[in-house]
Amino acid sequence: MSTTDSYTLPDAFIPELPSHYSGKVRENYDLPDGRRIIIATDRISAFDRVLASIPFKGQVLTQTARYWFEETADICPNHVIEYPDPNVVVGRRLDILPVEIVVRGYLAGTTATSVLTMYKQGAREMYGVRFPDDLRDNQVLPRAIITPTSKAFDGGHDEPLTPADIVGQGLLTQEQWDTVSRYALALFARGQALAKPRGLILVDTKYEFGTDAEGRIVLADEIHTPDSSRYWIADTYRERFEAGQRPDSFDKDFVRSWVTARCDPYTDPIPEIPAELIDQTSRVYMKAYEAITGKPFEPDTSCGTPLERVRRNLARYF
Repeated sequence: MSTTDSYTLPDAFIPELPSHYSGKVRENYDLPDGRRIIIATDRISAFDRVLASIPFKGQVLTQTARYWFEETADICPNHVIEYPDPNVVVGRRLDILPVEIVVRGYLAGTTATSVLTMYKQGAREMYGVRFPDDLRDNQVLPRAIITPTSKAFDGGHDEPLTPADIVGQGLLTQEQWDTVSRYALALFARGQALAKPRGLILVDTKYEFGTDAEGRIVLADEIHTPDSSRYWIADTYRERFEAGQRPDSFDKDFVRSWVTARCDPYTDPIPEIPAELIDQTSRVYMKAYEAITGKPFEPDTSCGTPLERVRRNLARYF
């Protein structure tokens, strides 16, 4: 049976739960006792809009993050309290720090703030780091680096920051920056070490940190998932790098590429996306879970619909 014939979770509005906030992909509910319920839907978002729902995407992201939260719990505290459902994490509510933390091990990326984009534009001093002149696209960096950006609000754009900017502008204290830096580099090193025997290269990743009621810095959101991280296939990396080709990766951007080939996704109506394309994307997410964790993906179809299952498993919070 095609995965598109299976259950999807396009939304997760549960009126019995308090303080609802809907993000692009996740539905959030804040409980009075300081806990936050985070439900990962199957929505796929790009171009500041939702394009489609990909079967089991939310379960893949939640369970991949769970694997990594458990594998890195000795490095730094995280927000996780429990997992009442395959798509749901209950965590401590945090005050999110106003700095986006991206760790990069390679000269890669396509966004305006990626080191490869800026390097090709001639920049050699980026994020407080001096880069040599002879680096090639997708080359391993001499060491993993943190490339922090400001968090964009009200439609603004992320802006590159240096550690001096972060402390000087009062975004973080020196102690907070030192702690975040230490945690981020240690998490990335653990991620690369565990990805290597799976035949994967963890290229770069995004972390989100917050502070709890006691002021401790805590890892939040997700960690080392296919949506927050770039993974390359190790076996073919060297050959493709030497040939000047883009490394093999988990290419999940079928939907994004299909849409951009047919319209201006920022202004035009989105065409109906074919079922086979959605199915293909779903299979890539499931394959990514298995490659990253080394575990078989077991979709939960234990109830009439995913929303009915989530409601049942969250009933004790009503």
